[in-house]
This record gives sequence, structure tokens and C-alpha cells, in this order.
Amino acid sequence: MELTKYMVIKGIILCETGLRIGGSKDDIEIGGNDNPIIRYPLTGLPYVPGSSLKGKMRALLELKYSLKTQRSGDPCTCGNCLVCKVFGTHKAAESRLGPTRIIVRDAFLSPKSVNEFKAANQDKGIFYSEVKYENMVDRNTGKAGHPRPNERVPAGTEFAFEIVLRIFKEDNEKDMLDFVKEGLQLVEKDYLGACGSRGYGKVRFINITLDNEPFDL
Repeated sequence: MELTKYMVIKGIILCETGLRIGGSKDDIEIGGNDNPIIRYPLTGLPYVPGSSLKGKMRALLELKYSLKTQRSGDPCTCGNCLVCKVFGTHKAAESRLGPTRIIVRDAFLSPKSVNEFKAANQDKGIFYSEVKYENMVDRNTGKAGHPRPNERVPAGTEFAFEIVLRIFKEDNEKDMLDFVKEGLQLVEKDYLGACGSRGYGKVRFINITLDNEPFDL
């Protein structure tokens, strides 16, 4: 297979509601939140793992085109469809599709959001996140109980994302680019991260470029 070009999509993930992507509980201190978000270990800043965005795009495209293995819930393993071609064959017994076409980088805070978080940390002691308390409602009494805290990135936070699409000689460039666009559009309509049915994870992709030229979804 001959690699002919790379197409680079860049932009901003704008959180329109709080975003929760869970992190490790290994370093929780006594009295700390036992539902932390993922953070970059050297700085403590939140980020969006490339695997989270890539996995959500793939899952939604599989659902739309009825490709996901229904019984197991695993990703498509056919090794022949466009999902497998773009996102990887995932344990396919046999495939001639070649390498995964899409590379999704980890998305780190934009400079604007870093400055906003630093100011909030200095003024209010907020450590680059918010804590949202949720309750279970007793169906008989209507009373809320068992409050549980969830850490999340607040609405308005921006993450800079980058997606690289590898094009090989036999690939249909337009079809693959349109497929990636469709995956991003589906994420906007659905949600990113956890607790989407409870209002978390509504995002919008803004300031998008393709090979440094303006690009619309």
C-alpha cells in the first residue's frame, strides 16, 4: 500500500454543558472526590483523551449504519466496512484494509481556558473543575437522598483537538473525509464522555481547519 498524503483537521471542542471523562481513583486523598475526572499527571489540567473522541465517533457511526455487534456490544469486526477501514479492524479474523486511517490526538486545554482556570484557581480555589452533586429520588416519598459528587469540566471550557487522516493510493479521499465529518456531526448531536442522558457532555466543534484552511462540518 502506498501512503499518498496526510489530511489534518484541527479545531476547538467547546463544552456547552459540563463534561465528564473519568480518571483514576488511585491517588484520592481522604475526603477527596471518589469520582474524579482525567487529568494530565504533570500539570493536573483536564484533557480529552484521543481514545474518548475516536471511540465515540466510531460507536455512533456503527449505530447509525447497524454495524455494531448486537449481542456482545463490541465494535464491528467485519474487517470490510468503512468504519473498519477508517477506525481500525478491531480483532477482525481477516482483513485487507491495511492500516487504520484515522489518528485522533489527545485534546488539551486551549490557552484561553488555561488562563481562565488559573484565574479561578487563584481567586476561588477552584482546581480546574467543578463538582456537581446528584441524588436518587425515592419513588414513594419524592424525597432526594444518597447525594453523590461527580467532578466535571464546566461549561465554556475549550479543548484544542487534532485529527489526522491518512490517505492511501487506493482510498477514496472524499468518502473518508465525509465519513470523519459525519462522525463529528453525530458527536455534536449526541454527547461526549459520561452521563450524557443527565445533561453532561454536549459539545460543539468550532474554528475548524483542514490543512490550515477553514473547514465546515
